[in-house]
Amino acid sequence: MVLKVFFPSCCSSADSGILIGRWISEQNSAVILAVVHFPFIPVQVKQYLGEVQRMTKVNVSVLGSWSNSKQEKEESLSEFLEDLGTIFCHEPWIQISKEGDSKFWSCSTLQKHSKNPQEEEVILVYYDQRKVMLSHLHPPLDTAGQRAEDASKLSAIFDTVARSQVLFMTDRYDEGPIKLTHWQSDGVEASIIVELLKQASVPACMLLTFLLSLVSGICRSRVLKFWPLSFLWSKLSTCEQLGHRLQHLQVISSNKKAQNQNQLMRKANIFVSLLIDVALGILLMSWLYRKNRIGHLADTLIPVADHVAEELQDLLQWLMGAPAGLKMNRALDQVLGRFFLYHIHLWISYIHLLSPFIEMILWYVGLSACLGLTVALCILSDIIALLTFHIYCFYVYGARLYCLKIYGLSSLWRLFRGKKWNVLRQRVDSCSYDLDQLFIGTLLFTILLFLLPTTALYYLVFTLLRLLVVIVQGLIHLLVDLIDSLPLYSLILRLCRSYRLAAGVKFRVLEQQDGKPLRLLMQINPLSYGGVVHTYRLPTYSCYPRDSWASLCKKLFLGELIYPWKHKGDKQN
Repeated sequence: MVLKVFFPSCCSSADSGILIGRWISEQNSAVILAVVHFPFIPVQVKQYLGEVQRMTKVNVSVLGSWSNSKQEKEESLSEFLEDLGTIFCHEPWIQISKEGDSKFWSCSTLQKHSKNPQEEEVILVYYDQRKVMLSHLHPPLDTAGQRAEDASKLSAIFDTVARSQVLFMTDRYDEGPIKLTHWQSDGVEASIIVELLKQASVPACMLLTFLLSLVSGICRSRVLKFWPLSFLWSKLSTCEQLGHRLQHLQVISSNKKAQNQNQLMRKANIFVSLLIDVALGILLMSWLYRKNRIGHLADTLIPVADHVAEELQDLLQWLMGAPAGLKMNRALDQVLGRFFLYHIHLWISYIHLLSPFIEMILWYVGLSACLGLTVALCILSDIIALLTFHIYCFYVYGARLYCLKIYGLSSLWRLFRGKKWNVLRQRVDSCSYDLDQLFIGTLLFTILLFLLPTTALYYLVFTLLRLLVVIVQGLIHLLVDLIDSLPLYSLILRLCRSYRLAAGVKFRVLEQQDGKPLRLLMQINPLSYGGVVHTYRLPTYSCYPRDSWASLCKKLFLGELIYPWKHKGDKQN
């Protein structure tokens, strides 16, 4: 029979005393939780263990004795440790002794009440109590009714250490009548600071919850559901990002306790993401308001807009001639060219009309960076959308005209084959046409076919310009999604305290000596960086198109419109 003793490495230098922990009979294992030092009163120890059992629902008892003698062990101490087995009555009684600075310990068991005592082989498993406590590899604490099912698994050891948290917190401020040694024997880390922060966070969260409920109530009011405001709220990426951040603030300020590790990590990731976002936004705002950079930006904006308009005029003049030596329909080419040139003239007039107010607009827009870098980037995306609105209009005109001709040609081609599109059944059916219908269809098909190259060229040029704007906006929103969804807190934990994100355990065999028990070291396997991102990534709102290449090419060929600012919720958990 093999007896496994899980011994905390923090107790290896503890003074002599008794071992308290949990005995798992299904595994024939003993989980040592702490060492009670001499002197002590057995009645007080039993009362203390009874209180711990009542609070933690863990069957904590005295499992054996621990002897740590820096000199040669005295025979009176050995006899006294053996006699403790008759007082606390645990079967088997485990005796672990360490002599001097030797790393090879002696471990034996006593079975006084057994009729046929058998010598058991002992395996000493050293574990880091702090890492096991914080690794969250144990089952959830609210599944107390399922503990019997997990008794045969290694998770029972983690569950025992996790549910014994009260045992480790008893000497937070003073020691009391019983002196223990465990991973928090010197006191809880930063306990006073943590307690003060907890007490101060309650009124702060209540105030923040009230303000957020007020803001969310205004956002859900009927005023924002009227046409102009509802249209702007659905189209501007800034409004979507503000709504997304409002949801994040409601999650953080919620007074509901996290039910599991994933919810706790999600709150922490959101909080760290908000802090970094606001810090980067404040840095950007301080950079913009230094050395009159807002004024320089406003002075360069108008010349850049004029330069873009001049380049578009040169492009249209090139298309109205013989672009790349292609023979175009001159009448349609002139009509389309003059139509687009007139729009560029209107756009230049609009820009020069706003030029006196651009610096003031940029000054107030720069203040929005205090809400976070993501809000500033979304405002930049909206500004790009407004400054390139004429390119979007050109793209819409060209796409509609090209789409009309494509669908007209496809319908007339079905007419030549004696078929038609059945709208009710959504399929192509056979149909008989008379001579007049075939004649008119032939004329229309010929006109549309010969006008198609001119329309397709304008559509191709303006689609490429539109895709350029979409790519720029997509890169901006990709950065926004990266800041919003990257689990920064989890990555910091993986870098600094990898055991907090554990994926499993491994055992390493330590140096052995004949006649001594087998020694193993239990280590925590950390979660990989890819696993951290996949497990704790936050849901985001995407502002750029996520269509496949085949779907995008199909839309471009059929002349369907591309809406890069249409927001889609990412359903990742």
